[in-house]
Amino acid sequence: MFTSKSTVGPRSTRAIVARKSVYLTSIAASLLMAATIGVGFTSRVTGQDSGARVKPVFTGQLPNVPGKSLTAVVVTYGPGGKSAKHRHAGSVFAYVLSGAIRSQNSATGPAKVYKAGESFFEPSGSEHLISENASETEPANLLAVFVADTGAQLTTFGK
Repeated sequence: MFTSKSTVGPRSTRAIVARKSVYLTSIAASLLMAATIGVGFTSRVTGQDSGARVKPVFTGQLPNVPGKSLTAVVVTYGPGGKSAKHRHAGSVFAYVLSGAIRSQNSATGPAKVYKAGESFFEPSGSEHLISENASETEPANLLAVFVADTGAQLTTFGK
């Protein structure tokens, strides 16, 4: 812990930033690895969907943001699978693990196809208008990472 009398030089600051970067990278790599391992063990989503399965892979409270949690899930779409319009609690970062996902969000512009290795963001309060597998013949998987109120229902389907 630093006191008001300590002086932090450029080397110390770089070391602190480097440690934080390694820590955050480790968390992201762990989530991605857990998601990749968990892809084969998905379960059917409750609600309005046509071919989407969701597998929770991580949940934890954010100690530096009281009342908020980080939750990661793997969403699997079979060939031609899709989800109905829906909203998410909080913000969502999505990373396509395999295949291609067509997505459109009310806050981020027209529909776009995201391929394996690409990502997108859904701001809090927005509506996910299109979420589907872009292929009629191959499955697709994505890792969705939510930052939302602890205990919140993460997905609410529209009418």
